[in-house]
Formats: sequence, structure tokens, C-alpha cells
Amino acid sequence: MTLVIITGGIDLSAGSVLALSGAVFGLLLTSTGMPIAAAAFGALTTGAACGLLNGSVTVRWRLPSFLVTLAMLEMARGGAYLVTHSQTIYLGARVDVISADLVAGLTAPVLLAVVVVGGGEFVLRRMVFGRQLLAVGTNEESAHLAGISPGRVRLAAFTIAGALAGLAAVVQAGRLAAVDPNAGTGLELEAIAAVVIGGASLTGGRGSVVNSALGALIILVLGAGLAQMGVQEPTRRLVTGAVIVGSAILDHYRGRGRTAR
Repeated sequence: MTLVIITGGIDLSAGSVLALSGAVFGLLLTSTGMPIAAAAFGALTTGAACGLLNGSVTVRWRLPSFLVTLAMLEMARGGAYLVTHSQTIYLGARVDVISADLVAGLTAPVLLAVVVVGGGEFVLRRMVFGRQLLAVGTNEESAHLAGISPGRVRLAAFTIAGALAGLAAVVQAGRLAAVDPNAGTGLELEAIAAVVIGGASLTGGRGSVVNSALGALIILVLGAGLAQMGVQEPTRRLVTGAVIVGSAILDHYRGRGRTAR
């Protein structure tokens, strides 16, 4: 989500793509008897294909990514229901390896998250592609004049976002030992909130994968703290929403300060 927002776009389909990728993962494991690695590759490929479609339609017809990914949200969710026949697929103990302890009590999902966050930050700060993402989000016309193809950069960002949604689906399936067509509902909003709280600009040109990860932790800690205080779910959502709006307002004033300088 960070990469997409840095380019000035947004992806509302992440939760539904996760559900569809998870459904494909479960179907490949239970119906075809594929090894876990092959089924996981199928889930990643499904997510990447959804992201590629999002990016292709957005770039080819210059449509707002909000509209395109909103359509994908519905399409992918419908696909998840079709693949699973609207039923939860139970995977059993064979997927326990996905969430097993690997090093010093750390599970594979934790280590995978560290690798993804670290790799994403490295791409943004040290690689040409990261500079291109920031350039396209800052000023598309200037980026084009500098020899950068904004369309290809946005296409790559959406494809990566879709593939990572597929990866998240595999991790979730391993944790729950099941895939649910309703999985991921609302997760795209949590991802966007984490990116905003992490200081990224919704107009593009600024963002950090590490800060987005910290934003996700803030949301989790806030939710856990409110639950410990006995705050009911409606009130918790009100507080979380207020924090998101406050972060966006703060970002607005930070942007004005940079403009003034």
C-alpha cells in the first residue's frame, strides 16, 4: 500500500484480493493435492494478477485508481465466494509449518514481515525503482521529462501490492488453518490508515515502509489498549478514526510548512 500511495494512487481492493488469493491457496491444497510451496506460489500469482489488472486499467484508460480498485474489491470478493462455494475451507495440520517457530522463538510470519519491511525500505531508499516511485508521486510531468515512464512505475507498484496481498493470504491461512471467503474485510482501510499514520502523503511523493509498519503497530496497540480498558467496539472504531483524521490533518500542516520554506 505504501508504494501505491507514494505514486499518488490508492488500492481499495487489498482485503478482497487477500480473500481471493487465500481461496485459491486453499483450493490448490485440498482439491489438487499440491505441495504447500506450489499452492503458495499460486496465491501470490493470483494476487499479482489482480494488482496487474488494477494497474493496467488505471494506466491504460487514465481512470482514478480509487474507482478501479473499488471495482476490483467487488470482483475479487465475488471470485473468492465462487472458488470456495461461499464456505470456509479447512486445511488441517499440514499448514502448521507456515506459522512454525524458526529462530529464537520467532515464527516464520514474523521473520517474513521483517524481510518485507526491510526490503521495501531498501527499494525506496537505495534503488532506482524507489527513486522513480517518489518522482512519479511528486510530479508526474517532471518524471516523464526525466525519462521515467509513470505508467510502468504505477503498474509495478500495483502488481507488487497485489502479490503482497497474496503473500498475506498464505500467512493468514497458515495461522488459522483455514481460508474464509469473508477474510480481509476492511483490511484495505487498516492498511491505508497505517500508511497515513506513518506519515505518507495521500497526494504522493512521500512515504516510508518502515514508518507504515510503525503505523500498523500503533493501530494494533491502540486497539489492544482500548480493549483492555473495556472500551466497546463502536467506541474503539470512533477513536481509531479520529487518530487517522488527526494524522491526515497533521500531514496537511507539515506539507504547508515545507511549501512555505
